[in-house]
Amino acid sequence: MQVLHNAVAGLQILFVAFGAMVLVPLLTGLNPSMALLGAGIGTILFQAVTGWKVPIFLGSSFAFIAPIIFSISTWGMGATFFGLFAAGFMYFVFAFAIKLKGLDSVHKLIPPVVIGPVIIVIGLSVAVVATQMAMGKSNGEQVIDYKLSILVSAITFATTVIVTMFGKRFLRLVPILLGITVGYILAACLGLVDFAPVAAAPWFQIPHFVSPEVNWMAALFMLPVAIAPAIEHIGGIMAIGKVTGKDYATNPGLHRTLAGDGLGVCVAGLIGGPPVTTYGEVTGAVMITKNDKPLIMTYAAIFAIIMAFFGKFNAFLNSIPLPVMGGIMILLFGTIASLGLKALIDAKVDITIPRNLVIISATLITGVGGYTIEIGSFPFAGVGLASVLAIVLNLILPHPKTEKAEDLEADL
Repeated sequence: MQVLHNAVAGLQILFVAFGAMVLVPLLTGLNPSMALLGAGIGTILFQAVTGWKVPIFLGSSFAFIAPIIFSISTWGMGATFFGLFAAGFMYFVFAFAIKLKGLDSVHKLIPPVVIGPVIIVIGLSVAVVATQMAMGKSNGEQVIDYKLSILVSAITFATTVIVTMFGKRFLRLVPILLGITVGYILAACLGLVDFAPVAAAPWFQIPHFVSPEVNWMAALFMLPVAIAPAIEHIGGIMAIGKVTGKDYATNPGLHRTLAGDGLGVCVAGLIGGPPVTTYGEVTGAVMITKNDKPLIMTYAAIFAIIMAFFGKFNAFLNSIPLPVMGGIMILLFGTIASLGLKALIDAKVDITIPRNLVIISATLITGVGGYTIEIGSFPFAGVGLASVLAIVLNLILPHPKTEKAEDLEADL
């Protein structure tokens, strides 16, 4: 009876994480089945590394959406997965630093004045993609009727907002899933969904694995991108600790949780899936349901792996029209940017201090504005460039004992 209870609780966790988990591959052109498979394998590896002590489920990371889109267009699919595999090692770097010198060493290298604007860049760097999809455009071309696209994306957006704002208890954990459901039904009624590929797809299908191709340019591009989700992981572990009343930073330790997450990212890159990260939705589900057994997350992972082999389900996910995804993205990516702003506010970062203002301003403009540095044939831009710039500025700019806003205004 206990096994059945844990299995049902695990299925519920997967339901909570599902919408966000498959959204990443749908937006980046990756295989949704591989997202399910990567999340399942990654979660089991995480649980093994941490000794089945932390109730965490790893799902697709939004932080890599823009970098994946850029990398695929620049170096191709295989090289992108090699870059994602390499990005996993950034977690091991942080894990080693924490094991050696404690969490303060990471905070000194990447304080809120660095991580805040980087997260904002992650959200805003794909703003154009979101609005184009909401209008039914692909690569600048109108592929779906404009008026119908606006209608579908607006209703999808409105549904997600309403559920987020007014949904009761469990419903507030699945706004993306409900928004996609309503948008998909409307799109189907308007004749915007092609059901032929779904009908033709087999029930059982082995997911298509994409082997990584060694490309050091793609690896160097992806490494700094992993900084934000690695720091996000630490916040996620702290959050689930507050919910369960346990100190996971001590037992099993942040070095182990980071290593488990990093291993999941590496494996996802090897099999052709999006990188994984901790999910706030799952933490919310644990808080509401009180099901805080790590074993439940393992059941969720097993169900995710099983679902990865349903061919018709994968075809169904790929049939979701652009405007539906666009309506979700407008809210989602804006939310990510807002979380970066929240990081600055929570840390009480004073932007009237010239040092902080310089770091934030330079990071935002270089990350969002398309600023590119050509290193040989390697275009260094976007989130990666913004992350490195923020870290370097934080290291080299001095910390004056007294700084006043009036000094900055006088300089301007």
